[in-house]
Amino acid sequence: MEKKKVIIAVTGASGSIYAKVLFDKLLAMPEQIAEVGVVMSDNAKDVWEHELGHRKFDELPFTFYDKNNFYAPFASGSARYETMVVCPCSMGTLARISHGVSNDLITRAADVVLKERRKLILVTRDTPLSLIHINNMKAITEAGGIICPASPSFYSRPADFEALAATVVDRVLDLAGFSIKTYRWSESGN
Repeated sequence: MEKKKVIIAVTGASGSIYAKVLFDKLLAMPEQIAEVGVVMSDNAKDVWEHELGHRKFDELPFTFYDKNNFYAPFASGSARYETMVVCPCSMGTLARISHGVSNDLITRAADVVLKERRKLILVTRDTPLSLIHINNMKAITEAGGIICPASPSFYSRPADFEALAATVVDRVLDLAGFSIKTYRWSESGN
């Protein structure tokens, strides 16, 4: 399997546990990863600290880029990052991406991924949804992106919050084309 270059963006939507579990799982698959570029919004850092009680994202061994660094490699299609995951994805970020507003590195990278016809996965985490949100999701889908709501599943009987978040993250990793071991419906005789 060819190693992948991946962009992970974390925005200020509630659901930092999803980003944490995603990072943990990426760390556990170095044989599938060529490079992970990370960009976090300011709100994402604050929400992470509020929800998880620490700022240990600073300790991750990935390359972090400032949200205003348009010199980051994935600000251009020539860098050939295959996949971008925005996890969690705020409704504001979704709106800017769906309307082509590239006002920071997250939205610029998403714009690049869409224009290059690569894989963009937005892990939206808000409820209820307004018609504006739904129309923005429709626009992303029509442009080739994937909306993967942070809607955990329960048939694997997750034992804790991280296991519950992993039901979403595993789906994201499947969509991104990674080979992972995860609960598969009816494979265990259920």
